[in-house]
Amino acid sequence: MQPAVSPDSPADLEGRFKALVQSPLRAGLLRFLAARPDETPDLEALMAAFGRLQLDVANCVRELVDFGVVRRLSGDPVRYQFQRQGGPIARLVEGFLERRATVSTEDQSPSVQRFREMIGRDEKMLIVFEWIRTAAKSNISVLIMGPTGSGKEVVARMIHELSRRSEAKFQAVNCAALPDTLFESEIFGYEKGAFTGAYDRKPGRLELANDGTLFLDEIGDLSIVAQAKLLRVLEEHRFERLGGNRSISVDFRLISATNRPLDLFVRDGRFREDLFYRVNAFAIRLPSLRERPADIPLLAQRFLARYCATNGLPLDGKSFAKDAVDQLVAYPWPGNIRELESTVSRAALSSPGTVIRAGDVEFLHSSAVTPAAASDRLPSLRESERGHVQRVLEAVGWNKKEAARVLDISRGTLYRKIDEYELEPPRSSRNGTRQNVE
Repeated sequence: MQPAVSPDSPADLEGRFKALVQSPLRAGLLRFLAARPDETPDLEALMAAFGRLQLDVANCVRELVDFGVVRRLSGDPVRYQFQRQGGPIARLVEGFLERRATVSTEDQSPSVQRFREMIGRDEKMLIVFEWIRTAAKSNISVLIMGPTGSGKEVVARMIHELSRRSEAKFQAVNCAALPDTLFESEIFGYEKGAFTGAYDRKPGRLELANDGTLFLDEIGDLSIVAQAKLLRVLEEHRFERLGGNRSISVDFRLISATNRPLDLFVRDGRFREDLFYRVNAFAIRLPSLRERPADIPLLAQRFLARYCATNGLPLDGKSFAKDAVDQLVAYPWPGNIRELESTVSRAALSSPGTVIRAGDVEFLHSSAVTPAAASDRLPSLRESERGHVQRVLEAVGWNKKEAARVLDISRGTLYRKIDEYELEPPRSSRNGTRQNVE
């Protein structure tokens, strides 16, 4: 039953309505529902559209329902619909809708729109969104942690675009693709004649990021020498170009990303502890796709609709059969969202009809092969190595020092393989003594 609005004088009613739409989220929800009077979205759809946690959306929608401008439809799940009113409320709502909506910083950010496509039913990504909003309010250094393909650069660009530095440049550097010999010239720039081939002065990424943001992707791949030079800049905010002797002041915000266990690298002496504390002032962890399996069908459908739109097809021009969806959900997704998007596009391209079936879905990693199919072929080198490392770890009770000795590799190499193959100790080992897992 729709709650009735208590009788108020026109002035009181107008005051209550102004207070209601003063909240950007309530105002946005009212405009969203009013623009779609025939649609009845549930809380999950509204959460994804606005990138807000369920409690925040639920509270704001409830206040709109209490005022009488939104109808609550019973069912499972509960849905909501714009409710037309007559009299003074109708005039207030019409006046509100006729006014041009204030475009928020989030709505102007291309990275935010991209990130919203990565949000599903699981609230993990919405919590990440809240962390991003918090980080964007200050100049604090941010470390984004997450597996390959989880969207670390998208998050870094969001923080930049939502911050006060958004008008300045965002400079991204892939440390994994930057040899030690090129680090100085790429980051600091160089003067004319600094080395053979330096025919002119070239500003480095630090200089280009002045008043903006410097994003160091895969910072764990920097050498110890490069780490020392980066630490000096972070402490002094001054540097010299290669071959130059003039000190240049620079004001930048540092965002770093890694898919490596930097805390373990610090313990092994592969990453400077003082630099770790500098870059890890505020940490954001992105969940892997396998941590939110309920989101896979929804995300796959979004990517399929985008593929259809890009290729001139109706948004529902292709669809997934149930066996294809089941296969997508069962796959471990080592490449995360990036791999899911490419897999959906490949399946849509190869499917002969409008329905994508399980046979049309081709995975890049052989770990998705079913046991029945796997028994008919020899394992790949990657599968064999992963299985062997896991068996050794289990045999020594996840004592990494002993496992490295048995495998005849360094502990650093073992940590990399554990991270690469996403190996985890059994729950009993994780809750056991420190000696069992170190």
